[in-house]
Amino acid sequence: MLDLGRLRALHAVSVHGSVAAAAMALGYTPSAVSQQITKLERETRTTLLERRGRGVALTDEALHLVTAARELMAIVEQAETTLEERRGRPTGRLTIAAFASAARGLLPGVLAELARLHPGLDARITEVDPHLSVDLVVRGMIDLAVAHDWDIAPLPAPDGVEQVFIGEDICDLLVPRGHPLAERSGERNRSGESGRPVRREELVGERWICQPPGTVCHDWLVRTLRSAGSEPDLVHRVEESHTQLALVAAGLGVAVIPRLGRGTLPPGVVAVELDPVPRRRIHALWRTGAARRPAITATVTALREHYARTE
Repeated sequence: MLDLGRLRALHAVSVHGSVAAAAMALGYTPSAVSQQITKLERETRTTLLERRGRGVALTDEALHLVTAARELMAIVEQAETTLEERRGRPTGRLTIAAFASAARGLLPGVLAELARLHPGLDARITEVDPHLSVDLVVRGMIDLAVAHDWDIAPLPAPDGVEQVFIGEDICDLLVPRGHPLAERSGERNRSGESGRPVRREELVGERWICQPPGTVCHDWLVRTLRSAGSEPDLVHRVEESHTQLALVAAGLGVAVIPRLGRGTLPPGVVAVELDPVPRRRIHALWRTGAARRPAITATVTALREHYARTE
């Protein structure tokens, strides 16, 4: 009889593209994942992985097993959902994928509340970019994703996935305190008046600090500035918003950064309102087959309540 844990390891390699990435997703070491697949190869008397340069590729036989693994994991999920539903309380493990600022600014409070109210629930998070996390939900590698989208790049829920709106996250233009636009901040300027918002057309020629290409926020910034008639000068490309803030504080450029998880601004940084105000929408997504799980219901409720407190 094939071992489900070993099939799950093979399925993870198929989803994530490498043994190392699969190990990270499963919370194991690469050596442990390799051992699981080696044992599966012995059980099936079949070669499942082939070396391709520095990576691996799945054989045709492995792809057949991955399909079977996906079906078996769906059956197990349904059984676990039914048992949890019969108990009437959140139990078992719940894996959550969240983008960086939600993992920092929202999930700590949510996880702490879940642990306090539902001691039988083992909720765990992994930091994942939104456009990747939804696919992990579809493939059964993650139970619930906290993702975001923008008005010019909506995030549709694929077939078999349910989605609920959590809230809107407002973004500000962040500039060095000595920047000409700093006078337009919400703080009182020298004349004792609050500054007026900055139009996107006024940002032509600015040096930008942003996230790397391929991320949702990077793509939004480029498309938005191009629609206003300028090609943005992307000087510094870094993932962490706190690193972006440090670069702004050093006078090396300007940035558009959402408020969620941003924390207190450094002394040398000023927030200026934009017109129109950039907003990203935050959603929770999960597989339709798991919708009855009390763990999903409790987590979504906690997400919405905690987000309302951050606004």
